[in-house]
Amino acid sequence: MHDAIIGEQLGLPSAGIMTSNFVSAAELMARALGAEGTRFVVIEHPISSASPEALAERARAAAVDCDAVLRGAPR
Repeated sequence: MHDAIIGEQLGLPSAGIMTSNFVSAAELMARALGAEGTRFVVIEHPISSASPEALAERARAAAVDCDAVLRGAPR
């Protein structure tokens, strides 16, 4: 989240990706960096024990969501 927010502040289109267990941490990080309400992509937790097929599906879905964040599409 930190990198995505700093990237945006530097004028670089950025999208943070968090697992579902870290949504509150991402929101806290955004508030701490003065970027409350920053959109980010959420994928299912955990990733460490997910199968390669499950990870590939999450990555496909995250790519679509990242595109929407980067283009500023409505939620």
